[in-house]
Amino acid sequence: MSKQTTYKSNGKLLITGEYVVLDGATALAIPTKYGQSLTVTDNNEQTLHWVSKDHTGNIWFETHIDLTTLTSSNTSKIAKTLCTILQTARIHNTSFLKQSKGVAVLTQLDFPRDWGLGTSSTLINNIAQWAQIDAFTLLKESFGGSGYDIAAAQHNTPIFYTLKDNMPQVQPCTLTWSFTKHLFFVHLNQKQDSNQAINTYKKLQKDPRILEAITDLSKKTLVCYTLEDLERILNAHEKKIASLLGQATVKELVFPDYPKTIKSLGAWGGDFVLATGSKEDMAYFKAKGYTTIIAFDDMMA
Repeated sequence: MSKQTTYKSNGKLLITGEYVVLDGATALAIPTKYGQSLTVTDNNEQTLHWVSKDHTGNIWFETHIDLTTLTSSNTSKIAKTLCTILQTARIHNTSFLKQSKGVAVLTQLDFPRDWGLGTSSTLINNIAQWAQIDAFTLLKESFGGSGYDIAAAQHNTPIFYTLKDNMPQVQPCTLTWSFTKHLFFVHLNQKQDSNQAINTYKKLQKDPRILEAITDLSKKTLVCYTLEDLERILNAHEKKIASLLGQATVKELVFPDYPKTIKSLGAWGGDFVLATGSKEDMAYFKAKGYTTIIAFDDMMA
């Protein structure tokens, strides 16, 4: 009987600290109920047969990978990236896939790929579990980034995440918010290129005081006892990041007449925003064509 093992990782949303988490500011991130699984089945086919399925069960990527060289005849960017990740994993665990006579891998997303919840980070974390290596190292040597998404993939509670001397510091926390029924996530109908956004950010001049201010705002989310408390923090955070980036906020650009608070999450300009309001307020977004709306409690793991 073929041996089969399944690895799972949570998706992520960055509530505070976008961009500046790269420079050591403390960020608040939440793992999501939505994530990705990776199932490994041993066989005797003398190849690594890789199949990736989307949230509907349709195959969106498929390739065969040579077990000796961990290369593929598939010349697509996705195939090349996957092979690089596997090769990097083998550098850190030299026995990884060395004794295998054949293996079938199936990855299964349970969220749409354009949601930006961590298609790459959940894959990296799953491969790291499979190869029995450090996921943060694997991320650093493949996609790059702060690593908060790897931390979220590994936790089932909200976390404070800080890069200190380039080492991840993860502190699980509990959000005792009694008002989560007034929080929801709205998808902006477009996916943001995180790498491009990060590269643009890295060219900016940063004032150390803004890192301290964002860290302070992140920590204050723990002591929000009313919705109004949280709204003040989110609004102050938006102004700080807008000033740093030299950009208008998403509310100013897209939703200027919305009466409540809207905060960008992750790379500005795409994926989800966090909005405050009631169920009736959701009609505002639907009327503008933003129909993917998920309640906070339905999103958080």
